[in-house]
Amino acid sequence: MGTVCFIVDASVTGVLLPRHLRAIRQTGLADHIFPIIVTGPTADPRISHFEQRYRVHFLITPSQPLGERINQAAYLSQADWLLIAMQQQTLEAKLWCLLYPQLDTYTLDAFLIGSEPPRLSERLFQRFLGTGVAVPPYIAIKRTWLERLGGLDPELDETALTDLLQRLYACSTRLQTFSLEASGLNRDSPSISSKPYRPPPSSHTDT
Repeated sequence: MGTVCFIVDASVTGVLLPRHLRAIRQTGLADHIFPIIVTGPTADPRISHFEQRYRVHFLITPSQPLGERINQAAYLSQADWLLIAMQQQTLEAKLWCLLYPQLDTYTLDAFLIGSEPPRLSERLFQRFLGTGVAVPPYIAIKRTWLERLGGLDPELDETALTDLLQRLYACSTRLQTFSLEASGLNRDSPSISSKPYRPPPSSHTDT
């Protein structure tokens, strides 16, 4: 599978940042902790608390737009897979446990996590109306593919993530969706893993 790193921007998750961090850390993978980089334009007074409780690395860059912040985090992580928070909505810990084994693939470049993507007809209609694309809660993307796309637009702030999605759809991205429904579980189902999944050693960004 290679290495994995979460990138969570505080301006994207807003007041739900602690819930995002808690869900990632409550995966039941006690013998291994994936790195989390939290980016943001302003320092949070709870940084020390978050760093100790959730073992995250903060990257505060006041002068950088969102696109450039995430690009910098992706470069620093050097992880094979980047799991980027795309909106305020949080995801359940059980979904992360089910997703990790799916990243052991050479046939996909990215996953849209937590929601279904719009059909081609819907995307064309959205483009005709000038409306934005539907944004999933998270995206998992291979760092090599993100680099091939040129990363996020470093000059964009609030629209950086939707711009990335539009370019994913426009390019020949090998894309797949992943959600609890797609995995065959509903929200009340217990974890289906009878054989514990043991991920590889983490990348050097873990703190």
